[in-house]
Amino acid sequence: MSQVEESVRVGVPVRTAYNQWTQFETFPEFMEGVERIEQRTDTLTHWVTNVAGVRREFDAAITEQRPDERVAWTTVDGEAKQAGVVTFHRIDDSTTKVMLQMEFEPEGLAETVGDKLGVVKRRVSGDLHRFKDFIEQRGGRETGAWRGGTAGPGGGATGGPGGGTTAGPGGGGTI
Repeated sequence: MSQVEESVRVGVPVRTAYNQWTQFETFPEFMEGVERIEQRTDTLTHWVTNVAGVRREFDAAITEQRPDERVAWTTVDGEAKQAGVVTFHRIDDSTTKVMLQMEFEPEGLAETVGDKLGVVKRRVSGDLHRFKDFIEQRGGRETGAWRGGTAGPGGGATGGPGGGTTAGPGGGGTI
């Protein structure tokens, strides 16, 4: 397994950054290589990616979700193997640090070499910076919100309806 950890400071409050992050269906607008994401249930997303001409489909399960704090995921089916967590840290009333930690399994020689050359790390960093631009260019207004949560591994979803959850940038924009 390989690991990557990246962060970005976003010029919006924690609640706004978190709310936008939970709108995973907008990820293709700022996440390189992500063609489509569908929310299948409160805790299951389906991803379609195309990176360097390699198209993949996979499902990711939300394993833990705490509003304004963290979203953790793992792939459960399909052509990618990864897990990670994105956390939200209040810097001040209008600034949030968004941190992504991810483990993934490169497949084949090209992905292994790309990982060793830092391609995945650069892609994650780029995705986070595009997320920053996406939310800041909207004047700090999120496209929606999901304020529900999960109880952790094996736990069911809690909270209200609507919005979506996320598999994070690692969910498909990196491999």
